[in-house]
Amino acid sequence: MTIPEDRLTTLEIRNAEQEHVIEELSGQVAEQWKVIERMQKKLDVLTDRFLALEERSAPDTPVTKPPHW
Repeated sequence: MTIPEDRLTTLEIRNAEQEHVIEELSGQVAEQWKVIERMQKKLDVLTDRFLALEERSAPDTPVTKPPHW
């Protein structure tokens, strides 16, 4: 069974277009991954700052029995 030449050419063109799209998508995914990593680092820093502020603002009241005990 042989494939007509125009059909083979159509398949080759389609394959080339799909390879191009895959390369573009791969590049976009790589860029988005970099953005996600940067955002994760910023989130980690903000979380650490929030926890430090929370610790500093916590009351240093000792636990004692109420006067009526």
